[in-house]
Amino acid sequence: MRTRIIWLVSLAVLVAAAAAGWRYRAQHAAPLVQYKSAAAERRRIVARVTASGTLSALVTVQVGTQVSGRIQKLFADFNSTVKKGELVAKIDPQMFDASVQQAQANYLSAKATVTTAEATALNADRQYARTKSLRDSNLAAQADLETAEANVATSHAQVDAAKASLAQALASLHQAQINLSYTNIVSPIDGVVISRSVDVGQTVAASLSAPTLFTIAQDLTKMQVDTNVAEGDVGRLEVGMKTYFTVDSFPGQRFFGKVRQIRNFATTNQNVVTYDAVIDVDNSDLKLRPGMTANVTVVYAQRDNALAIPNAALRFRPPTAAAPTAAPSGSHEGTHRARPSGSSMSPGDALEARTIWVLRGGDLQPASVKLGQSDGTVTEVVEGDLHEGDAVVIDTLGADSSSAAPGGAGGGAFRRLF
Repeated sequence: MRTRIIWLVSLAVLVAAAAAGWRYRAQHAAPLVQYKSAAAERRRIVARVTASGTLSALVTVQVGTQVSGRIQKLFADFNSTVKKGELVAKIDPQMFDASVQQAQANYLSAKATVTTAEATALNADRQYARTKSLRDSNLAAQADLETAEANVATSHAQVDAAKASLAQALASLHQAQINLSYTNIVSPIDGVVISRSVDVGQTVAASLSAPTLFTIAQDLTKMQVDTNVAEGDVGRLEVGMKTYFTVDSFPGQRFFGKVRQIRNFATTNQNVVTYDAVIDVDNSDLKLRPGMTANVTVVYAQRDNALAIPNAALRFRPPTAAAPTAAPSGSHEGTHRARPSGSSMSPGDALEARTIWVLRGGDLQPASVKLGQSDGTVTEVVEGDLHEGDAVVIDTLGADSSSAAPGGAGGGAFRRLF
């Protein structure tokens, strides 16, 4: 009886020790973490720069007026085709005709004054010659000679003054004639009227600046797109690059162009710095119109058959601990249950810019890679410890609060680097 009791006590101690050991191991074992992964695969990578812009004609001229007056007649309207020098509008010329007539009268008066002054000067010259002859014969006083000499100088000065007045009158007449000619508004280029800002009977004032009457586009078969390219992308563009763009008026249709110029002038809007990349566009079919918004794409690099990984893999950081969870059903990317692989998963390795995490043999392992081009979704792996088909970790699934990364939130949350 005593021996049986000893055996029972020993068995109980062994069971209690086994239970304690199992509990200890369960509490201190590294928890299982469920990872979401995607296979590294060969694919085509096209690196693009996208920007929005506005279509416009290569040459657009705003036609104004240099004189004020009432619009008497219009000879062009929206979409009118005009030639260089063609009359497009007429300002009432009555006031300007009157100014020309007045200037002509002033000119004739000044011309007559010059003739009178010249006659007076000629008479003074003759009078001076007679007086000098008499003085030489001692038949005239010295004072008479000096008076005649002064009259000569005065009369010639009056001739000069009259000629100056004549020149002023001629200039006024010329100005009045020019102002009269400005009542005829003509097109400075061959083109198409895309805007008309006045109507017949409207009075335009040109006292401060020339008001715009028409906007004329030179040639709508050749257009350009002025795009706003972000400063982070402008370094990828080069003159001569081929582009394509779409407009809302023709959904699904691509139009093609070429980068003609990358302007150095920067525009800042809401702390965003952009540069104007000018793109030449052939518009022979006249589908495109000035002012349309173009969504431009410039392909600056292309890689065929490149080993690619999702960009999410570059942002992934494994948690320091995790709890087992159930795998979701129907995931085409694949999920794997793995334990962090001990000392090889140091936080410093996980934060390396060129370090990604791969599932190999059920373990999470770091892989150093050298990256190439990216299309915004996937990135090319140029070289490194990665092979086609490797399961690259892009996320973790459903860890509980005990698996949160240091400083992270509960419920399986962990820090990510962007």
